[in-house]
Amino acid sequence: MFTGIVEELGEVTAVENLGDAARFRLRGPVVTEGARHGDSIAVNGVCLTVVDHEGDEFTADVMAETLERSSLGALAPGSRVNLERPTAVGARLGGHIVQGHVDGTGTILERTPSEHWEIVRISLPAHLARYVVEKGSITVDGISLTVVDAGAEHFTVSLIPTTLALTTLGRKQPGEPVNLEVDVVAKYVERLLGDRIAGAGR
Repeated sequence: MFTGIVEELGEVTAVENLGDAARFRLRGPVVTEGARHGDSIAVNGVCLTVVDHEGDEFTADVMAETLERSSLGALAPGSRVNLERPTAVGARLGGHIVQGHVDGTGTILERTPSEHWEIVRISLPAHLARYVVEKGSITVDGISLTVVDAGAEHFTVSLIPTTLALTTLGRKQPGEPVNLEVDVVAKYVERLLGDRIAGAGR
């Protein structure tokens, strides 16, 4: 489990095309400290498994489904990525519960700068709209954010200077894709209520 609090802004150093998959090599001095084969690291919100680790770099294999369902397929050497290690049991939950299982992708639609923060509007796939509510939580490229406004086709988030400086959202421009993970609690509540309603109907 992750919390959506990005530990560092890493970099893709190599991408190897494996046909039905890809192998990424990524640099991240913080997240590779003490890393071992089989460990999990979230890359732009996608939970990946460490295959190999050398110095401040690690490699991870990404299967075709993940490449298709996330924005990882658009990464190339030199791309900057948000990196986070799983939260330790008993540690503070600084963001919200993040699984690293991307539900879909959105697109940066608009950036509106202010003196001390920036409003970013992001497109929202229709099948995810019901899970996104005003003042609720959403994960964008692995970053735990609070929804400012939620619509049927888009939502907005407000970014503080720290988020702008230390994550990919400080650099991404309109037209670029982002990974989205909605609040898992909302999905479980929907499933439980759906089963209850169905049972009452019977």
